[in-house]
Amino acid sequence: MSKLPNLPALSISPEKAYFIAAKARQFDAKDGLTDPESGSNASDDGMRSILEDRTDDPVLIELASFIHDLNDDEQIDLVALAWLGRGDGDIGNWDELRAEAARAHNKRTAAYLLGKPMLADHLEEALSKFGHSSEESEADLF
Repeated sequence: MSKLPNLPALSISPEKAYFIAAKARQFDAKDGLTDPESGSNASDDGMRSILEDRTDDPVLIELASFIHDLNDDEQIDLVALAWLGRGDGDIGNWDELRAEAARAHNKRTAAYLLGKPMLADHLEEALSKFGHSSEESEADLF
């Protein structure tokens, strides 16, 4: 599926946005700390601690770093896409959503977005409104 005609251009590539969605989905699959003071061995616990949500989690670190490394326009689009996918507007008022995201933009974009529990779903929903699909994005990567 390719970009539909007469839609606004995105500053962020669909591949980057889908990468963020995929990593966010991995991060969302993790649980909160079940027993932070446990003295047990991870292999004896069936490696359950791998699925715990920790501040030193490699997926969280990679995702935050990736978002932080985006330029300002890409970060603004990412926030606007999250809002669009959440239902805060529709494709017809993309310019207004993006303008609001630009007004709210600061250096905490990664922390803001990673605090959204359905970030992956919202990004995928918004990208579909732009005529993109995750299958198309995955094909472009290989």
